[in-house]
Amino acid sequence: MMKLSDKKATLSFSDGSAPIEFPVYSGTIGPDVIDIRKLYSQSGMFTYDPGFLATASCESSITFIDGDKGQLLYRGYPIDQIAKNCDFLDVAYLILNGELPNPAQKTEFDSLITHHSMVHEQLHFFLRGFRRDAHPMAVLTGLVGALSAFYHDSTDITNPRHREISAIRLIAKMPTLVAMAYKYSLGQPFIHPQNDLSYTGNFVRMMFATPCEDYKVNDVVERALDRIFILHADHEQNASTSTVRLCGSSGTNPFAAIAAGVACLWGPAHGGANEACLQMLEHLQANGGVAKVGEFMEKVKDKNSGVRLMGFGHRVYKNYDPRAKLMQETCKEVLSALGLEKDPLFKLAMELERIALEDKYFVDRKLYPNVDFYSGIVQRAIGIPPSLFTAVFALARTVGWIAQWNEMLSDPDYKIGRPRQLYMGSAVRNVPAKH
Repeated sequence: MMKLSDKKATLSFSDGSAPIEFPVYSGTIGPDVIDIRKLYSQSGMFTYDPGFLATASCESSITFIDGDKGQLLYRGYPIDQIAKNCDFLDVAYLILNGELPNPAQKTEFDSLITHHSMVHEQLHFFLRGFRRDAHPMAVLTGLVGALSAFYHDSTDITNPRHREISAIRLIAKMPTLVAMAYKYSLGQPFIHPQNDLSYTGNFVRMMFATPCEDYKVNDVVERALDRIFILHADHEQNASTSTVRLCGSSGTNPFAAIAAGVACLWGPAHGGANEACLQMLEHLQANGGVAKVGEFMEKVKDKNSGVRLMGFGHRVYKNYDPRAKLMQETCKEVLSALGLEKDPLFKLAMELERIALEDKYFVDRKLYPNVDFYSGIVQRAIGIPPSLFTAVFALARTVGWIAQWNEMLSDPDYKIGRPRQLYMGSAVRNVPAKH
């Protein structure tokens, strides 16, 4: 629970109105918050904060980001330690339950997820209602929303057991749904899950195997995707997570709330950033490659050029994105293992990063590479098409979404979300009489 600080915040007015005092609360780490819940009742005014950049919308104990230090914690554990010592289902258990699993808990949890990875056979018929060339995110939004029509036995959100069952089902079935969307776009048969494989290994097989021959999962590819899943599992109160919470605050079922998160993630400023970054690199490669990087970066510095540098900078991180360093390691490992060390896009990426880390313009603005900068290159090398990048992101982030949703419903202070506004439209006026 929040800890009441000894400090108080006082709001004073220049018109002589009496000042108003507000309590201040302290978290475990991070900035204190001013509790303004009684502001309107005491002053008749709202705060104005477009994008909620200075507003704590909830109390949470799942993820913490210190943007100035370039720090990301899952339940208190630094992301670099997590990525190097845990697999994705360890992280899923941690984010859902607050602690890393012991060996017995891990065995039970892994088995539970594995044995819920199949989806209702009728979903195959539902999927066939989409055009073959539909964007995978359009398909995934529909499939996740449709789960509530198939698994309505566990949608009583006031029942903690139902919430737990829904969490397991969503985490387990999301790789199957993403792989189904991909196979459908290719016109290939769906590949069913195989229970003797890991969570990530299963996803790789469902993506790339065909019934024509045996398929062996490449260990390097499996490790790379597992790390991508870990690095994207949760990220505090970002746009899609806030969407899940806002949607869930109305009391809707978990499948609908997660479908709303998928839809929000689809935006190019959010989950679509790694796809946009790869498109930028491919455009650069087609228009001169490494030789033209310097010229491109000069255009980026010119605000009138309209040229944007994708994959650099972050809304929260004002230092190097800690996930980017880990993703760079994975990128090098994958390209080396697959014989793609001389990949022209990776060379381009390295040159862009070098200039950004040395040029005063980018250094002063702290435009460091973010996780999207490398994850697109890794997924492309693995064989995942750019149109599917955001769906892979959604697969990983489902863990964070469902944990945040569950945390919200367990919070005695939670209320249906209802942002206010500063109205700038017409004042009261009368409809003119008809002539």
